[in-house]
Amino acid sequence: MRLQKYLADCGVASRRGAEAIIAQGRVFVNGSRVTEMGVQIDEESDEVMLDGEILKPEKKKVYIMLNKPAGFVTTVSDDKGRRTVMELVSEINERIYPVGRLDYNSEGLLIMTNDGELANKLMHPRGSVEKNYLVEVSGNVNMDLIAAFRHGIKIDGYMTKPADIEVVGATKYGAKMKVTIREGKNRQIRKMFEAQGCSVKRLKRTGEAGLSLGHLPEGKWRRLSEQEINTLRNHADGITRAQKNKKYWESVKSRRRGGNK
Repeated sequence: MRLQKYLADCGVASRRGAEAIIAQGRVFVNGSRVTEMGVQIDEESDEVMLDGEILKPEKKKVYIMLNKPAGFVTTVSDDKGRRTVMELVSEINERIYPVGRLDYNSEGLLIMTNDGELANKLMHPRGSVEKNYLVEVSGNVNMDLIAAFRHGIKIDGYMTKPADIEVVGATKYGAKMKVTIREGKNRQIRKMFEAQGCSVKRLKRTGEAGLSLGHLPEGKWRRLSEQEINTLRNHADGITRAQKNKKYWESVKSRRRGGNK
């Protein structure tokens, strides 16, 4: 088993987060520090330590939904001393970690778990998990802005995937928008509005991967139902199937091009 997967199974962090932890030199295998990716371990016989603590995979899988307030970072720890979402779920005995990110100043639905396999599928860079937001913005909200969101906007050197957007109300700042995206670049929605000359005053995630925040109070969490867990798994499996199908057809096209030479 790859070391980063083992760390995820232990509830330390997602696989991508585990890679960062390994690179920081905080992980030891059988007494030797490991800083490179791709190291294979025997989960039955090798001893893995993080920050001096021996790690063992979590036997009980935990799945929760948190209504994250603004002013918390979505990491297990923060080197700048900021409050993390872990403070809001301190009653949970098992190690869990956030699935994906929600900006420091953003609010709303955050899924947390120690199911490394599910988290990895949901966070895969090539995935297309649908995320819903309510966004309060100031600036000139017009049809050009709406058309830009629906076609894709160039930010940080890349073109975003088409997003769903509609005006659902007015605020003292300007407009309240409902936005749905199918990717998760860093501060993506804020940057998309900024590229159109608008400023985000408040951003709240209301849904993700078929789940809805509902009436969960701010700063509170609840365990997911079996039906909700199955919904997440179905979304994750759907992404995996789509990725495999895409790779298959890409290989078919490549072979066809090779045969036409």
